[in-house]
Amino acid sequence: MTVLVYVLLAYLLGSVSFAVISSWLFKLPDPRTYGSKNPGATNVLRSGKKAAAVLTLLGDAGKGLLAVVLAQSFGLANEVIAAVALAVFLGHVFPVFLKFQGGKGVATAVGVLLGLNLWVGLLAMATWLLVVMIWRISSLSALVAAVLTPIYAVIFIGINAMMLSVLAISLLLIWRHQSNIVNLLAGKETRIGKSSAP
Repeated sequence: MTVLVYVLLAYLLGSVSFAVISSWLFKLPDPRTYGSKNPGATNVLRSGKKAAAVLTLLGDAGKGLLAVVLAQSFGLANEVIAAVALAVFLGHVFPVFLKFQGGKGVATAVGVLLGLNLWVGLLAMATWLLVVMIWRISSLSALVAAVLTPIYAVIFIGINAMMLSVLAISLLLIWRHQSNIVNLLAGKETRIGKSSAP
């Protein structure tokens, strides 16, 4: 029962959408109404308000990190920490507060990874940054990072419950980018910095 409480709290924390919150604070259109209609930092950036996008990025990553760090501070078993890590990510992707229509989960995944293992998190971020610097396409960066991160996890975490949680998050990230994959193959994917807000 205690484990279920931790997992539920992590899910509810993940369900808090900083894209919606930051857009409201900066009096911007709802991010679900323009661009990719994804409540995430990249889409908020399309509004032209960089501060709102930064707040979204930090908030979404922060909740992932906070959930894992708190689970670790409570001395929970690795299996429970792994469940908490997956739950906070699922909360962002399928938030109960937004009728289960959430973001892609990239920033929250980064926060989770930094909490689980600093090196895995940093390597995932470095992969994302390298790809985005070359092609300036957020979805492509996320997909490459999602493919490589489980390999980083095997190296630095080993094969255990936490690594399996990382694998599940990576697979969900790829699945959430299905439409982006179609656009990438068609050469129609939007580049970072292009404004789409009304």
